[in-house]
Amino acid sequence: MGGRSSAPPAPLLGKPWREINWNDKPRTLHLVKAIRPQTDGQVIRILLHGLVGAGKSSFINSVESVLQGRMCSLALVANSSSDCFTKKYITHKFRKGNQDTFYPFVINDNMGLRNNCSRSNRNNHVRDIEQALQGQVSEGIHGRISMDGPSFNRNPSANDKVQVLIFVIDANKFSQMNEKAVETLQDIRDEASRLDIPQVALLTKIDEVCPEIQQDVKNVYKSKILKEKMKEVSALVGLPENCILPVKNYSEELDLNSDTDALILSALTHILQLGNDHLDQHHA
Repeated sequence: MGGRSSAPPAPLLGKPWREINWNDKPRTLHLVKAIRPQTDGQVIRILLHGLVGAGKSSFINSVESVLQGRMCSLALVANSSSDCFTKKYITHKFRKGNQDTFYPFVINDNMGLRNNCSRSNRNNHVRDIEQALQGQVSEGIHGRISMDGPSFNRNPSANDKVQVLIFVIDANKFSQMNEKAVETLQDIRDEASRLDIPQVALLTKIDEVCPEIQQDVKNVYKSKILKEKMKEVSALVGLPENCILPVKNYSEELDLNSDTDALILSALTHILQLGNDHLDQHHA
């Protein structure tokens, strides 16, 4: 006599393991606008790093879109995860509406790491990121950075130096990273830690790994699949789970979505607070 088959486990938890404010975008935007370094003219510099196609440029565009209240394309984005549209070191500033003033933070983008690159390219990549963290890379540099060349900033100011390093990780593909690419990420993390620079991981494309998130972004912190992915990323890069921030970047949409905005703003607020705290500690 056959027994009744058990139902498959529910994909969602009954209660979210992390809370964010889904319903008050004006208040969250106000928090972002209120974050300001103590020193006049100082900016919070954020550096994005990750594999080609992980979503670095898409995150920049998503931040700009949320802040402007309309879809924007501040950074060029490739139409394939195997392509890298960013070929040089670029600083992205964010204008306050139609004003001629900018938010007191910038995001730096640079060429992504390829999963199958050679040892020498990996070593050069780590060295380039190390120099960028210390503010030694000039705007618009393309290719390798030579300490003897004009692209090398020998006397970086406080504004040239990075306050937060972000590892941008594709939730759908990070398990396919080869061992050498993982070692490269860990080497960069070690260098940032040596320089006492705070780090977070942005987990992108979360809707591609969980149908429930694709149906409703507010399921992000109820998803068992995503919770497991965050644990795996934590083990991969050595960051605690409270430093792993899932986001859904805008990519194919024509209009903003309030829930997607809330998730992006939640991540951005956390990043800016980390950067501001870092400035306070090192410029007290």
